[in-house]
Amino acid sequence: MPAVTVPDITVLPRVTAAPDLRSRPVRAITTAPSGYEGEGFPVRRAFAGVDLALLDPFIHMDQMGEVEYAPGEPKGTPWHPHRGFETVTYIIDGTFLHRDSHGGGGEITNGDTQWMTAGSGLLHIETPPEELVVSGGLFHGLQLWVNLPSRMKMTAPRYQDIRGGEVALLSSADGAALLRVIAGELDGHQGPGVTHTPITIVHASVHPGARAELPWRPDFNALVYALAGSGTVGPDRRPVHKGQLVVLGPGDVIEATADDRQSSAEPSLELYVMGGQPIRESVAAYGPFVMNTRAELIQAFEDFQAGRLGTIPTDPLPGHGVL
Repeated sequence: MPAVTVPDITVLPRVTAAPDLRSRPVRAITTAPSGYEGEGFPVRRAFAGVDLALLDPFIHMDQMGEVEYAPGEPKGTPWHPHRGFETVTYIIDGTFLHRDSHGGGGEITNGDTQWMTAGSGLLHIETPPEELVVSGGLFHGLQLWVNLPSRMKMTAPRYQDIRGGEVALLSSADGAALLRVIAGELDGHQGPGVTHTPITIVHASVHPGARAELPWRPDFNALVYALAGSGTVGPDRRPVHKGQLVVLGPGDVIEATADDRQSSAEPSLELYVMGGQPIRESVAAYGPFVMNTRAELIQAFEDFQAGRLGTIPTDPLPGHGVL
C-alpha cells in the first residue's frame, strides 16, 4: 500500500492553503469491529455503531483485509442481489473479478475502483481470479455503499470501471501528502467517478510528521477512515489509528496530521476520506437491499425470489470454470 503513487509528489498540483477557513471539529471516533463476509474473507465493519444520520448519504463500509492469503485461501462472495444503492469497491492490493447480471464487470487491481449502480436491481458476484487462489498473496480493499434518493431507487443499473491511473493526483499545500481524487471534486480538481448522489472520495497518504488540509464543501458531511498508520484529525488533534472512523462536524476544511513515527509495515498515515450531500430521507435497509419503506423492502425480496432481478450468466468468468 498504496498502489497508485508518484516518484515526486512536489510536481503535482497543490490544493489551496486556506488558513482563514474553519477546520471541521471531531464529533465522534469509533473503532471498527472485525467480522467475515461472503465465503469467509475478513473485514472491518467501518460504520458499525454510527448513527445513519451522521453517515448520510453513505450506508455501509467494509475494509476487506489487509490479509496475506496462503495458496488455496483467497475467497470472494457468491452470486447475490442488490437494489436501491451503489457499491464502490476500491482495491489497494490484490485482484478481484466482478460480474453482474446486467452485463457489467471486469478485473480490478492495485488502485482500481469498481462502481456499480444497482438501482432497480441485479445479481452480482465478486471473486478472486483462479491464479490468485492457486498462488495466494496480499489482498486489501474497501467496499462502500452509497445510498440513492427515492426518485432514483429504480434507475437502470450501471457499471463504471475506474482504472487507478485515471484518478486525479494532487498534493497537499506543503507538498507532503499525496491525494487521490476517486470521485467528485476537490479544490476544483475532478475525479473520474460519475455519481448519482453528490459526493467526494479521496485516498490520502500523509507522510510522517506532515499535515494535510483538504478544502471541503460545507454542505457535505465529512468522514475519515484510517486504513493504516497513526496520527491526529481535526483542530483539536484527536488521535486516530488504523481501523478507526472519524465523524467530523461542520466547517470548510478537513485537517489531518501523521505522527512523526510510523511502523515499518505502515510507513504513512493512509486515510479514506468521504463526504456527500445528505439525502435526508427515511432508510429501510435489510441484507442486500436499501429502500425507503418496509413495503419496498418486501417488494425487493419478492422480486428477487421471482427472478425479476436478473439471471446468473451461463458463460464463465475469466479465469474460472462455468458457475
